[in-house]
Amino acid sequence: MTHARWHATDTLAARYADGTLPESEAWSLEKHLEHCTSCATRVSHAVRAGTAGAVLGEVREAVLREALGSRPVVVEGSLPTPARETPAPTAPTPRARLWSSRVSGRFAVPGAPGRIPRLARVLWAAGPAVRGAWSLAVLVVALGAVALGYGAGVAGARPLLLALAPVVPVLGVALSYGPHADPVHEIAAASPSGGLRLLLTRTVAVLLVSLPLLTLAGLLLPGSGAPGAAAWLLPGLALTLASLALAGYVGSRAGAAVTGGGWLCAVLAPALTSPSAAPSARLAEQLSAVLDGPLAQGAWAASAVLCAAALAARRAVYDRLP
Repeated sequence: MTHARWHATDTLAARYADGTLPESEAWSLEKHLEHCTSCATRVSHAVRAGTAGAVLGEVREAVLREALGSRPVVVEGSLPTPARETPAPTAPTPRARLWSSRVSGRFAVPGAPGRIPRLARVLWAAGPAVRGAWSLAVLVVALGAVALGYGAGVAGARPLLLALAPVVPVLGVALSYGPHADPVHEIAAASPSGGLRLLLTRTVAVLLVSLPLLTLAGLLLPGSGAPGAAAWLLPGLALTLASLALAGYVGSRAGAAVTGGGWLCAVLAPALTSPSAAPSARLAEQLSAVLDGPLAQGAWAASAVLCAAALAARRAVYDRLP
């Protein structure tokens, strides 16, 4: 729902003030207050009338003492008092810090007031997959392919890498967004940066990790008869966008399973079931048919554009993506 279609009731304002409102609803309300003066006034009155009023008063006095130094603190509506030495500023209580961060809509950083450091925000936006074991798995796949090609002398190392490479970013996206992957998913989805914007941000982070590593590994591998090392880039992008488009209907994990599983079945099944040729040669032939040439690459590019258009048309669905 948008801020123009609803307003905060007295009950909602009271629940926000006493801290019983769920975090996702509180973030949504705070975003609404940026555009609605009447609701902001209602919530302000509720906060000042509740138990948080005294706490926020402590925070305000501490800020004023810090800003004014030794000058007296004059409260609006009171009579001026002679100047006197103001006690040394005291740090707000833990409860005051909590309410200050809640009302301002920011996270408090212990020992460092203000917003979350830029590096922490970047790591959070990148998603659990890039921060976790997925990045290590991508590195293992790339190094493993090189080890197979040179250490074990496997002739089909590059075709095998090209068969697996388009699925790697699909799995990374599936592990980057949703309650199964992110412990603060509900808060993130309700924030102004949530929904499709956050999903695309994490998709870009996954692509930035997987594309250079896997392409470099393909360049290092010998591959006579196999497609070029960069031939998988457009198919990988198209499959990633297809999994995102399907996620709007069936969820991120199911969408990744359908696209990634479909690709692997299409390229690996013929190679494994062909009795007339070695699996590696048959795999290279199969990949050449679906990756090589302007016709194949043009088809993948058109597929990527269509999936991107489907994402844009259904962007509102991703605010409630399961």
